Amino acid sequence: MVYSAGSDDPFASVTMNALAPIIFRELPLIRQIIADETWLESERRGCCVRSDDRAVRENVCLVVLRIGEQLRKSAQRGKAPAPAMMPPRPDFPEAA
Repeated sequence: MVYSAGSDDPFASVTMNALAPIIFRELPLIRQIIADETWLESERRGCCVRSDDRAVRENVCLVVLRIGEQLRKSAQRGKAPAPAMMPPRPDFPEAA
C-alpha cells in the first residue's frame, strides 16, 4: 500500500512499510496525548472521563493533526528520539 498525497508532500511516494518505524516512534507520544487530553477533559467537567469519550477523541485528533507532520518529518530525519512512556497514575487508571 502506498501513501498518496499531494505533489508537494515529501511522503507522496513512501510506502506504508517504510513509514512503520516512524509511526512506531510516534505511538508513545500519542499515548501521552490521550492521557493528557483525558485528564484535561476530566478537569473541565469536574468528574472522571474515560479515554474513549467523544470529546477526548476529538481533542486528541486535533492535537495529532496539528503536530503530526512535524513529528513525521523529525522522525524521518532521524532526529526525533523515541519518547519515554509515563507510568500510569494509580489514582486515575483511565489516563493510561
